[in-house]
Amino acid sequence: MTPTIAAGRYRIERSLGHGGMAVVYLAEDRELQRQVAVKVLTDGLAADETLRARFLREARLAARLSHPNVVRTYDIGEADGTLFIVMEHVPGQTLAEVGKLPAPDAVELVRQACAGLQHAHSAGLIHRDLKPANLLLRTDGVLKIADFGIARAAEVTRLTEVGTILGTAAYLSPEQAAGEDVTPAADLYSLGAVLYELLTGRPPHQVESLAQLAARQSSAAITPVCDLEPSVPRTVEAAVMRCLAREPHFRPTSAAALAQDLSGRSELPTQTLRPTAVTAPISEPRRRIPRARAGRGRGWMVLLGAAVVAAVAVVLGVLRLGGGSEGTATTTGHTRRLSPPARGATAADGARSLSAWLRLHSR
Repeated sequence: MTPTIAAGRYRIERSLGHGGMAVVYLAEDRELQRQVAVKVLTDGLAADETLRARFLREARLAARLSHPNVVRTYDIGEADGTLFIVMEHVPGQTLAEVGKLPAPDAVELVRQACAGLQHAHSAGLIHRDLKPANLLLRTDGVLKIADFGIARAAEVTRLTEVGTILGTAAYLSPEQAAGEDVTPAADLYSLGAVLYELLTGRPPHQVESLAQLAARQSSAAITPVCDLEPSVPRTVEAAVMRCLAREPHFRPTSAAALAQDLSGRSELPTQTLRPTAVTAPISEPRRRIPRARAGRGRGWMVLLGAAVVAAVAVVLGVLRLGGGSEGTATTTGHTRRLSPPARGATAADGARSLSAWLRLHSR
């Protein structure tokens, strides 16, 4: 006899996978005549009243999410004392099955994940367990984030399993590994770790337990992305390494900001550059200017600066001697307003214009 759930509404077809938290089945929703994924939580999670209440609260929040890059939650229920979630079925594969990718492809997938995360964070929901296995790649190339709503319910249990080998350990933020409260910045760390692995073929920290992860995160440096895969653009490497910062406030301010960083439209310098200025990437070393050439450049700038200072002093002197206020000159019987000297296209043109202006108004 084929097993069913929820008074026969969902007919189980086959198992899609299982883990320490739940078993996932492909099922048919008989009422709506569509395929769905049914995740049945383990008895340990369902039996703890505190975890049950937390799970139901988070799952209801997850059910409110509606975004193309988030797996939809259709139903939440209980069958013979076991909690289950009915979700959108996503035909395709997980990023854990995809493996290493060229930088443009990896960045595009993570930018999709950023869109889904931004939507969830704006709704007040933090995932807490982002990893390649929870990022589903549909056959048409659309990426969807799965398992919103159950990560927090299992978090306490997971973090108390000291010394156990965890599939999620390599993607946990330092604050999660230490058992501290988390913010959306924890999800950005995890997503950065996923992108690091997509680009390099390995996670930023290779560990076997939470204790080992915490030790490495507090003292060991992460190998830069381009050391392992030189073809990755420097801007992408910089975005990944920002996500993997130990302190949350050094990470991108939001999932949307991370998406901008990855697209090359990140928050850049505070100073305005001339349209014709050419700048080298931040990560490239500056070229050394030959000593003799640099000296001549400084000498010209010093002379030009001195000339400008002297000219300004003369102007002020003229105005003070005339007894007028700034921008005016006093003559016998009346006051006339002076127009400023014309600006030159170059420093030399400006100096010549200022000299002519001084000759005209100092008579």
